[in-house]
Amino acid sequence: MAATPETMHWRGVHHLALVTADMDATVRFWHGVLDARLVTTLAIPAFRHYFFEVGPGNTIAFFEYTDQELDSFAKPAGVPYARAAQFDHLSLHLPDEDALIRMRDRLKAHGCEVTDVIDHGFLRSIYFSDPNGIALEASWWTIDPTGRPVDHADERLFSDPDPVPAVRELRETGELAHTVSTRLVDGIIEDLRREGITLEP
Repeated sequence: MAATPETMHWRGVHHLALVTADMDATVRFWHGVLDARLVTTLAIPAFRHYFFEVGPGNTIAFFEYTDQELDSFAKPAGVPYARAAQFDHLSLHLPDEDALIRMRDRLKAHGCEVTDVIDHGFLRSIYFSDPNGIALEASWWTIDPTGRPVDHADERLFSDPDPVPAVRELRETGELAHTVSTRLVDGIIEDLRREGITLEP
């Protein structure tokens, strides 16, 4: 059953925008380790913004801000932590421009502040917030980079003029020269030890 009489045809999460202090390592992990294909990049002087496909039409995206120190931390999933910061924003996937305009008009009709449609080239979006102050976006792909072969030389989708080394490797050879390794957060290892479980090195 629809949430309201006039159904919105959501298509999942367009992109979840997270923050990284090292875009090169992020590409090597998400593309190289997790096999979430790097499908598009953009950059302006203030930041890089790279998108990794996690399903048709669905991506995880990362910002790497220029000259911005980050107070980073690591925590186990599902464990409260006072230093846990808000992620950047959640973008919900819509099928086309008409659906985007209808969502904008619907937000306005309910007294919600919303931007006009912003054209990012390969996607168009509107921006708004939920009552908790969580930054939200609704987007549709004008050029859908997911579910098809990737051309890392396509400047419509890979517009960062000075990409990180991992992207240059993908563009030049089609593969990464190396990946990165990760470690479990100490709290998880301690929980496992309490249960009598040890991890092989």
